Amino acid sequence: MKTLFSEIQHLFERTYTSAGINLEECLVDSGRSRQLAALAGAQAAELAETARTFLRAADGKLRIGIYYSHWLIEQLEKHDPRAGLSEHNIRELIAFVEEINHALHAAIQFHQGTAPTRDEDYARNLELQGSVDTYLVLTLFMAFFRNPNPLTKFDRRWIRFHLFESRNPHAYQDKTLRGRYMETTQLAKSYTKYLESLTAARRVEEIRTFHALTYDDKRHHILALKDRQD
Repeated sequence: MKTLFSEIQHLFERTYTSAGINLEECLVDSGRSRQLAALAGAQAAELAETARTFLRAADGKLRIGIYYSHWLIEQLEKHDPRAGLSEHNIRELIAFVEEINHALHAAIQFHQGTAPTRDEDYARNLELQGSVDTYLVLTLFMAFFRNPNPLTKFDRRWIRFHLFESRNPHAYQDKTLRGRYMETTQLAKSYTKYLESLTAARRVEEIRTFHALTYDDKRHHILALKDRQD
C-alpha cells in the first residue's frame, strides 16, 4: 500500500521528472533534525519546527534530510487528507507537501548541475516552486472529492486562504527571511491565479516550462503575466 508521502512524490515526478531517489529514505528523527538545524546557522532558528528540509552537497553527492514532528504526522494520520480536506488537516498537509517538494526539486536541480547553496535566489526558487506546486496538489485533492462536479469559487478561496493569506511573513525577525516569504508568497498568489485560467493540458505545459526557469526568470515571467492581466 502506498503511503501519502510516496503518492505525493510520484505525483510530482509524473509532472516533472524523477528525483532519482526514494525521498522517504531521507526522513530524519527529531534528534537529527536538531543537529542539522544547529549546523544551518542562526537564521534557521526562525523556521518552523514541525516540518523542515535540510540540504547539503558533499563529496559530489546531495545530502537530504526531511523532518516532520510527531504531532504533524499524528494529525495527518488522524485526519487523512485522502479521506477529505478540512480545517483539521489543511495546514498540516501544506507543510507535508512543501517539504517533499523542496527535496524533490533540490534533487532534480542537483542532477542538472546545480548544488544547494546559501545564495538567496536558490532558497527563493525552492519556496516559490513549492508554493505553486502545493497549490496544484491541494486543488487536485479537492477536485477528487468534488468529482464529477468542478471546484467551486469557495473551494479555491479556502485553499488560497490557508496557503497564502493565513501566513504572516512579517512575523520573521530576520529581514532576509521576511523578504523571502513576502516576495515568494505574492508571486505564487499571482501565478496560481493565472494557472487557474488555463486548461488542464495547457497548465501542465506551462508549469513544466516554469519549473525550468531560474528564480529571476520566474519572477519576471510572473510580473509580465500580471501586467497583461491588469
